[in-house]
Amino acid sequence: MTLGRRLTTVLIALGLATAACAQSASQGDGLNLRFANGIAAIVEDKVITVDDVRREIGPLVPQIQKEARNEKEFNERLEAMQDEVIQNLIDKVLIVKDFKKDEKKHIPDSYIDNQIASTLTEQFDNDRSKFLAYLRSRGTTLRDYRKEVEEDIIYNYMRHQQRKSESLVSPVRIETFYKENKDRFYREDGVHLRLIQFTRTNGETDVELHNKGAEVVGRFNRGEKFEDLAKEYSQDSRRAKGGDWGWQKRSDLKPEFSEPLFALKAGQISEPILLPEGCFLLFVEERKYAGIQPLAEVRGEIERILVQQMAHVSEERWLERLRRNGYVKHY
Repeated sequence: MTLGRRLTTVLIALGLATAACAQSASQGDGLNLRFANGIAAIVEDKVITVDDVRREIGPLVPQIQKEARNEKEFNERLEAMQDEVIQNLIDKVLIVKDFKKDEKKHIPDSYIDNQIASTLTEQFDNDRSKFLAYLRSRGTTLRDYRKEVEEDIIYNYMRHQQRKSESLVSPVRIETFYKENKDRFYREDGVHLRLIQFTRTNGETDVELHNKGAEVVGRFNRGEKFEDLAKEYSQDSRRAKGGDWGWQKRSDLKPEFSEPLFALKAGQISEPILLPEGCFLLFVEERKYAGIQPLAEVRGEIERILVQQMAHVSEERWLERLRRNGYVKHY
C-alpha cells in the first residue's frame, strides 16, 4: 500500500473512530482528556482508539488502586500503564504484519474456533446470547472478533517463537555470571524440618507432656522413623505428611524453636520442648549451612536468569526493527 493510499485509509478510519470515542464518557482514567480526539496512535492503516486502550487497561486498574499509596502515585502508575498498553497495541499490529508477510504462514480456523469456544465457556457461561450481546455493546461483529482472536494468537505465537530462539547458554557464561554475582546466592542456615506436636489439654502438666515426648524420643532412638511416629502421634496440621514442614530458615522461627533446632545435625531429634500451648519434638531431615551456594546448586537458576535476559534483549531488538520499518504515529 502506498503512503498516500495508507493515509487516506487512516483518515477515513480516524473519522469513524473519533465519532465512536466521542460517545464514550470518561471513566476517571484521564484518557479522554489526554487524547482529546479519541485517538491514541495510528499504526500502518489501523487506528488505536481510547476505547481500545481502556478495554486493555480496565482489568488492571483495581490492582493499581490497591497498591498505590496515594492519589498522586495512582495517577503516575496509571499513566505509565497507559503508555505500556499503547506500546503493546502498536507492537501487536507490527508483529501481525510481520507474520502475514510470509504467505505460507496462517492460523488454522480450528485454533480460532477453539479459542472462541473457550472464551464462551469461561466468560459467558457457554451462553451464546450473552456473548453476542457483548459484541453488540462493543459495536463489533463476530467476523471482526474472529480477526481479533486470530491476531491475539499470532501475537502470542510470534513472541513465544522469538523468546524460544534464545534458549542455549554456554557453561562459560553461567560460570562468569556466578563469579560476578556471588552475593545473590548467599543463603541463611536452613533445616528441612519435621515436627511432632502434643497439644496441651486442660489441666495437663509439664511433667505429663514431657513424658509423652520422652516416650516418642525413646521409640525414635530404638530405630523407628520420625515420619511414622509423627503420623501416629502429632496433633498438628502436617500429621498426615509425617510432620513435614519443609525448609525453614533460622529467621523464620521463634527462638524457642530455632535455638534447639539449629544445634542439631541431619538425622537428629530434639529433646521435648515445653511451651504454654503444648510439647514439641523437632527433627532435622537435612541441613544447609549459611554461606554462598556452590555453582552446582544454582546452575539451573542462573541458566533461567540468563535465558530470560537474552530473550528480553533479542525481543527488544526485534521489536525495534519492526518499529523502524513500520508506519507509527503517536498522539
